[in-house]
Amino acid sequence: MSKRNSQEAKRAARDRLRIERELQAKKEKTRRQLLVGGAVLAVLAVAGGIIFAVNSLGGDEDTGPLVKPANTAGKNGTDVFIGDNTKNTLRVYEDPRCPVCASFEQSAGENVLKGMKDNKYRLQFTLANFLDRDGAAGHGSSNALNALGAALNVSPDAFLEYKTALYSKAFHPDEADDKFNDDSYLLKIADTVDALKGNAAFKKDVEDGTYDTWATKMAATFDQQGTPTLVLNGEKLTTEGTDQTPMTGDEFDKAIAAKLK
Repeated sequence: MSKRNSQEAKRAARDRLRIERELQAKKEKTRRQLLVGGAVLAVLAVAGGIIFAVNSLGGDEDTGPLVKPANTAGKNGTDVFIGDNTKNTLRVYEDPRCPVCASFEQSAGENVLKGMKDNKYRLQFTLANFLDRDGAAGHGSSNALNALGAALNVSPDAFLEYKTALYSKAFHPDEADDKFNDDSYLLKIADTVDALKGNAAFKKDVEDGTYDTWATKMAATFDQQGTPTLVLNGEKLTTEGTDQTPMTGDEFDKAIAAKLK
């Protein structure tokens, strides 16, 4: 398949995903309206039509076969754990395009990784693409998820280094700039990671969208209200006295210490 055809196929698949998400959102809105009273039963018929329309799109089949990156677990390869400590798990919810995630990574990312390397916890990553649909629009988050899958297929370390580079001040774009939808830009960032620079297999996976379907299934596991969100052993990690995610290294270290004491 030529690069042009591959890019068109990826774009078409992502358009189908966007439509499916929008229709699902309408379905959820309909469900909430039905709880108000029986007067809106007519809307249920519309929801049924929406469900049929979603099914007629072909679902995951049309996005291509599911290829799970190496170093993943679970039925669809959406369980991504890095680290040796199985007693404590810090689950990190992020969207590649999220500007707040970028601020968090730039300020506290090293602290998060240090805790894992010090064997305080293992890390679990749940990656979202809601910014492709909500407000910002585009395909950059989904495309970046495919690239992160390609990096994970190389090694967990390559994945961590690449994710850090994506969120860095040098490369993270403005929320409204769908720069991550450009494969050449993602590959430019990858050139800063030793394991990915000049890696022909990684380059091919990025350009071919090898992990596009995996990215779709990963994003479907997102169950939080926003990003970044940190969950330690099933309990949301927050700054003391607030319900906010710790956004600085110092806040993060204090929050972790309080929970693991």
